[in-house]
Formats: sequence, structure tokens, C-alpha cells
Amino acid sequence: MFVASEPFAEAAAAQSRALGLDVASVFVAHPIQDRTDDEMRSLADEAIEALTRSLTSAPAATQ
Repeated sequence: MFVASEPFAEAAAAQSRALGLDVASVFVAHPIQDRTDDEMRSLADEAIEALTRSLTSAPAATQ
């Protein structure tokens, strides 16, 4: 599983295909680097459900 900010979704998908890597991913709001601690906590709170769901669900069937 990996977590990245939204603008990198397309690049992450392309890299995953190139590497043959099929893992769960969660994308969060951008930007990250200039956020305060409180903003980062809020961002994490917003992402926790998607993260938990990705970590605990069965992988998608491959064809």
C-alpha cells in the first residue's frame, strides 16, 4: 500500500503498471509539505477510513 497526494495519482498508476505492482493506494489532498501539525492531523483523520479499508479488505481478483 502507498499513500500519496492527489496530483500524483496518474504518475503512481503509470509507475505501478510499469513495475507490475498491483497494490492498494490512497490519495490525500495536496500540498503536504507546508501544512501545520493541526492540518496534518485533520488530513490523517480524513484519510483513516480509506486507509483502514484498503489495509483490511481482500485484494481484488486478478485476471
